[in-house]
Amino acid sequence: MRYLSTRGDRTPRGFSDILLEGLAPDGGLYLPTHYPQVDAVLLSRWRSLPYAELAFEILSLYIDDIPAADLQRLCRATYTEAVFGTPQIVPLKRLEDGPRPLYLQALSNGPTLAFKDMAMQLLGHLFEYELARRGEELNILGATSGDTGSAAEYAMRGKRGVRVFMLSPHGRMSPFQQAQMFSLQDANIHNIAVAGVFDDCQDIVKAVSNDLAFKRQYRIGTVNSINWARLLAQVVYYFAGYFQATKSNTERVSFAVPSGNFGNVCAGHVARMMGLPIAQLVVATNENDVLDEFFRTGTYRPRGTAETHETSSPSMDISKASNFERFVFDLLGRDGARVKQLFGETLQREGGFTLTPEEFKRIAGYGFVSGRSTHADRLATIRHTWQAQQTLVDTHTADGLKVAAAYRAAGQPGVPMVVLETALPVKFAATIEEALGFRPEPPAALAGLEALPKRFVVVDTDATAVKQYIEAHCAA
Repeated sequence: MRYLSTRGDRTPRGFSDILLEGLAPDGGLYLPTHYPQVDAVLLSRWRSLPYAELAFEILSLYIDDIPAADLQRLCRATYTEAVFGTPQIVPLKRLEDGPRPLYLQALSNGPTLAFKDMAMQLLGHLFEYELARRGEELNILGATSGDTGSAAEYAMRGKRGVRVFMLSPHGRMSPFQQAQMFSLQDANIHNIAVAGVFDDCQDIVKAVSNDLAFKRQYRIGTVNSINWARLLAQVVYYFAGYFQATKSNTERVSFAVPSGNFGNVCAGHVARMMGLPIAQLVVATNENDVLDEFFRTGTYRPRGTAETHETSSPSMDISKASNFERFVFDLLGRDGARVKQLFGETLQREGGFTLTPEEFKRIAGYGFVSGRSTHADRLATIRHTWQAQQTLVDTHTADGLKVAAAYRAAGQPGVPMVVLETALPVKFAATIEEALGFRPEPPAALAGLEALPKRFVVVDTDATAVKQYIEAHCAA
């Protein structure tokens, strides 16, 4: 399997090369030259596999430069009950019966209580393996709106040959999210709080990554979902969810996905392109509704810092969805020149772009629909889910449930709706208390987390300042 850039660079690269590279040299994102196809025979064989073996089977279709025995060992080391709390790894919970059953897929049983652990734990093993094989080191530069940062740091802490430099918007994460990151004292973990919003952090990561001389000198890699390995690992739980929600391969399933950076739902797009019988991919946004606007109108118009709302589902307070380019590349028939024009030129010059009517019509063929949720919606959904189903959900998952409701009601009978859980409620305790009058208890292992000493620095919204910090700490 070889990989190409969404902006037209077709230089052949293997998985291990792009694992360590992040963005392509032309500023695009990597995708495989084709999506391997699964048929009914393969689906039947995979249906009964344990999660680690399913991960190995799917990843093997895209990774041919890591020996199979090694890849299988890495998958087995990652997806264990000891790490994720259950033998199923991503169990489904049935919330409602009827002709269109409603399920919640638990993705937040990992060490940082968020779905990002599903991919990041594997990425930590892959990085350590590949760097040892090459005798190299890697400096990971990432941006987080809340959960990516802690998931990356917990996956990489203590890993040989890896340093992590994680940018986050200063003061814009929940206290629990901040504590998860800033309380880490590992020497290879560096937390950099940027005086801005998440999009500013993401812009700095892209600016540093696009400085090819600096990137090569300091061996800069990424763990954000711009890294294909992150997204590939997330494809697995769509297959696992489908198998749990169905009894035969003739059935279809819809997935509702709380969406900010578009990586989570883009993994569903890849699964659907591979042939997984997905009816709809429901994109759920919060008040920062750039993606909902696109799927309704064909216009992609990221907001500026002043227009980006600070909400009670903060991990989705994102305006520039960095994975969105991958979907647009497929939507436009993998026309790298057109994607480069839209993302590399029109977006930069005009602050947005609009698809042609013909291009917009194609969206219907990819199963995407969308909707928006507000703070009032979140509170109402959290209350309803607790009172009606005795299930406590976090604010982002509540956005997914709210937006899923309309499409589930109008959907075809016999098509279940699976809502992807994004985090455990304790990470957003203040909003849970506002909705229900009590604060969720943290797991025993994380009790007192917010009171621990914190280790971080604050910098201006400036790529040069971040480069200087990296230089100083790599030299040290």
